[in-house]
Amino acid sequence: MNVSGNWNFPTPIRFGPGSIKELPAACRELGMSHPLLVTDPGLAGLPIVEEALNICREAGLPVGLFSNMQGNPEGDCVDRGTTFLRQHGHDGVIAFGGGSALDVGKAVALMAGQKRPLWDFEDSGDNWTRVDEAAMVPCVAVPTTSGTGSEVGRCSVITKADEHRKVIIFHANMLPARVICDPALTVGLPAKITAAVGMDALSHNLEAFCAPGYHPMADGIALEGMRKVAVALERAYVDGNDIEARADMMIASTMGATAFQKGLGAMHSMSHPVGAVLGAHHGLCNAVFMPYVLGFNRPAIGERMDHLARFLNLPGDGFDAVLTWVLGLRHGLGIAHSSSALGVISEEIPLLARMGAEDPTAGTNPVALTPENLTSLFEQSLRGEVVVL
Repeated sequence: MNVSGNWNFPTPIRFGPGSIKELPAACRELGMSHPLLVTDPGLAGLPIVEEALNICREAGLPVGLFSNMQGNPEGDCVDRGTTFLRQHGHDGVIAFGGGSALDVGKAVALMAGQKRPLWDFEDSGDNWTRVDEAAMVPCVAVPTTSGTGSEVGRCSVITKADEHRKVIIFHANMLPARVICDPALTVGLPAKITAAVGMDALSHNLEAFCAPGYHPMADGIALEGMRKVAVALERAYVDGNDIEARADMMIASTMGATAFQKGLGAMHSMSHPVGAVLGAHHGLCNAVFMPYVLGFNRPAIGERMDHLARFLNLPGDGFDAVLTWVLGLRHGLGIAHSSSALGVISEEIPLLARMGAEDPTAGTNPVALTPENLTSLFEQSLRGEVVVL
């Protein structure tokens, strides 16, 4: 099976094992002569980062390294990265890693020459018009996990620490101008992380498919993304060296983030506050909340689930077949069934529910979200009780 190719949707993408070797060319196409590679500290000392740096340097492209960040990155991570970029005269960013590193890298590229603070560009109203586009620097994205799809996103999710809130920073030009998707970079991903990020990719495709509104292109991408997850996620989990499975999961992730331009929903409305307040892994949150949200949304997604069950050739029919598949997939991947595994406790639920109802993803859930029904959903997830309406 050929798992390599280049295409231009939604941005120029080089895809396939070994495509990391094209990193210097991608940078030069964007006019970079001294890029900054932005990654997380866990990756910074690993061979895949050293290889990327060496590939650039051997091609005569001097490159810097910034890795002073954490998971669920906060605004000060972006501030530190932007200061580093300015002080060392970097003229572009290589965002390299999982969702956190990609989001920080994209935000640093945005903020390179801005005069306003980061939070002025929150995705609300026409805030995006405040961006001085000429003050941005170009960005090449290199994902090393297969979950967020941030490499093809026009925003970064950054935690505002003083408010314990995940903020979406948006501008259309935050979409990386070049993407290198090399599934070989994911071969060393531990099984537990493979599971969590893979379920994140599934949640993006699934919520996009269920989001209300007419967007046949997003629906088609989401369906094929879910088919790839169904074929490949358990294979990648069991055998991390299965390069075909790794390739399918990497493209499923990219497809999910392309499709969710249509919208997301309550999985993310619940996951964002849990990540911001409790520091839980975003993909794992989506995995845990998935069946509870499906049950809650059932009255509005019956026809969608009929279509999905047929497309995936699941045993059984419609919603019940999809829910059974999701529960079985979670079990096979060792995903916890109760949100207690995420650190959720009863006392925190009123706050989490209020934050979830205010989250930008709440507006495209198939059933209207309120603090009251989100409270019930959080309580069900804590009890481990899937309620099908």
